[in-house]
Amino acid sequence: MVSPGAGVSVVLQAGTPTPTPTTGTEQSTVAEAVPGTGLLPGWIPSWALDLGATALVILLAWVVSQLLVQLISRRVARRFRRPSLTRTVLRGVRTGVYIFAILTIMRIYGLGLGNIALSVGVFTAVLGVILAPVVGSIISGVFLLADQPYEIGDMIEIVDSDTRGFVDDITLRYTKIFTMDNTFVVIPNGEIRKRDIANYSAEDPRTRLVLDVVVTYEGDLEEARKLIEKAAREVDVVIDGGPDIRVGNARYPAAPTCYIDTFGDHGVHLRLRYWVKEPYKLLAARSNVQTNVWNKLADADVEIAYPHQHVVFDETSGQMQVGVQRREGRIDDVPPEAGDEDGDMDRRR
Repeated sequence: MVSPGAGVSVVLQAGTPTPTPTTGTEQSTVAEAVPGTGLLPGWIPSWALDLGATALVILLAWVVSQLLVQLISRRVARRFRRPSLTRTVLRGVRTGVYIFAILTIMRIYGLGLGNIALSVGVFTAVLGVILAPVVGSIISGVFLLADQPYEIGDMIEIVDSDTRGFVDDITLRYTKIFTMDNTFVVIPNGEIRKRDIANYSAEDPRTRLVLDVVVTYEGDLEEARKLIEKAAREVDVVIDGGPDIRVGNARYPAAPTCYIDTFGDHGVHLRLRYWVKEPYKLLAARSNVQTNVWNKLADADVEIAYPHQHVVFDETSGQMQVGVQRREGRIDDVPPEAGDEDGDMDRRR
């Protein structure tokens, strides 16, 4: 017969389980299986957590890049004082933030720096040919920014292609030009460094133009020069006077000046040199000057020469015989020694 105290003791021993040690893996499995025991519900798959972490990293990278650009943009602009370098530095800051974000995302998916280096080493030989032009353009862009042949906002002309316009943007890979025809031209830096570039507004926007005029020998040469200079000064965009304009170590008159270039076969060659204030309407300025020159010379004792020839016959030129025959209402040219049967021949010498 079992005493009541003993029965209670048996019941207590049977209801108390013996604790068994669990590993860390088992504990995490239990935490994921039992709702509320972890930070996130256990029914969320791991790939969804990775995607969420990736989206969070991208969002943080965008926010950080925007804040950094706003904080340092003014300081960078004051430091370099060149729009092209300022934009390049700010692009570099954004690129650095995004590269750090990409490395963080790779760590989320289990890719370390060792794996990345191995992958780069494997694909370098394959992508070398493809990336060579891009790398060449980037290197050319670095030299382009260092040499400073033009800047954003400058008016340039690619001489060999007659492309003229304003520089809209300069990156490490290409240069974007906004042409006078309201179109964009994007040229890789590796290509544009091989071409001849004329910069119209690098330091001094004033540009000199030339007009060649040929007048006859019979006209008043001095009056022609004065009228041509006056015609140029009357155009609004033409600089009509002032101190000499310095180009390098040389100085040139700012006012329009007409020079005698050479004595040609058909007349005297005059060359007008004049300066315009801005290089943006060169064709219109040249057209207005030429119109004024035409009007001034038309009312003066000066004639614009053109190629022509005078044929002169004198006693040393020889003789030419011409015969004309009338036959049945027609006039036919015949040799002077020929005639008709009736002898109706009219010769003229």
